[in-house]
Amino acid sequence: MYRWDLDKTYLRTEFDTVRDLLRTAVEPAARKRTVPGASVLLREIRGTGPAGIFILSGSPEQMRRVLEAKLRLDGIRWDAFTLKPSLRNLLRGRFRFLKDQVSYKLASLLDARTHADPGWAEVLFGDDAEADAFIYSLYADIGAGRVGTETLMAVLERARVYPEDIPQLVRLASRIPRRDAVRRIFIHLDRMSAPEVFAEFGHRVCPFFNYFQPAVVLAGDGGISSVAALRVGADIVRTQAFSPDALTASFFDLVRRRYVGRRVAEGLLEALESVDRPRFGTAAPALEAFGATLARRLPEVGDAAPVDRVAIDYVDLFSRDKERARAGRRRATRRQR
Repeated sequence: MYRWDLDKTYLRTEFDTVRDLLRTAVEPAARKRTVPGASVLLREIRGTGPAGIFILSGSPEQMRRVLEAKLRLDGIRWDAFTLKPSLRNLLRGRFRFLKDQVSYKLASLLDARTHADPGWAEVLFGDDAEADAFIYSLYADIGAGRVGTETLMAVLERARVYPEDIPQLVRLASRIPRRDAVRRIFIHLDRMSAPEVFAEFGHRVCPFFNYFQPAVVLAGDGGISSVAALRVGADIVRTQAFSPDALTASFFDLVRRRYVGRRVAEGLLEALESVDRPRFGTAAPALEAFGATLARRLPEVGDAAPVDRVAIDYVDLFSRDKERARAGRRRATRRQR
């Protein structure tokens, strides 16, 4: 099953200033912009018959109608859609909750896991604007039994979670089945963070610059076909004027970081040989050029690294990860100026 964030992961949303927040709040569905390739990848995933596609967003509940309308415009079908109860908490004077992501997302993930089939594996999508890599990894390691109650409580205190919320989070953590269920965590580098800053999370976390990258990683993991990954690339070529060189650079960035290897490269080349070019539309020449370069550079492609499970000191990592998010926010603000 797949869990997907919306803002900056699926939607190109800005919320770094009050003006950004106001514009986002009143923007109609038709004017909201999708991150190139995201909708195609989600539709390809739906076509595989997954256990479920679950949307988990930090947007307030009051935006449900417009966000659902946007997803329908994009042809997206989902199984559950969770939004943040911001207004309810604001009326209770819980102002910190508006910016808090740790308790909200972690509680939502844990609660959803208690209702899921214990045998289901998970793939999660988030971004580098907040703490998605941290929260998703913490959630994964709670389920795998690598994070106990003492560590969880220390993290929640460090995150300044309201004291009255901590017992409920601890109870939820104790109820989920103990299984190493999270296979991949994809983090969209909307803030243009360096992928290396996520190295402490291990190879389970895959930072990506564009959606062609998670598409080919998923092809390697068996989540989608190589042809489906190429269709995602074709969409980015059409909508972003992605060049063959950009596709090649995206692929070999993953090779360098060892998220994909020779088996994935050969699968893409085989798919390019077997699929009729017209199926890729106007993107066909770019994909053909990408394939020609990939075939020529195939000897450079080694093996992908295993998806490791590194020991993470979440209490120690929390402050560094928060500073990473702050630095990204400062970069985004400077770009807007």
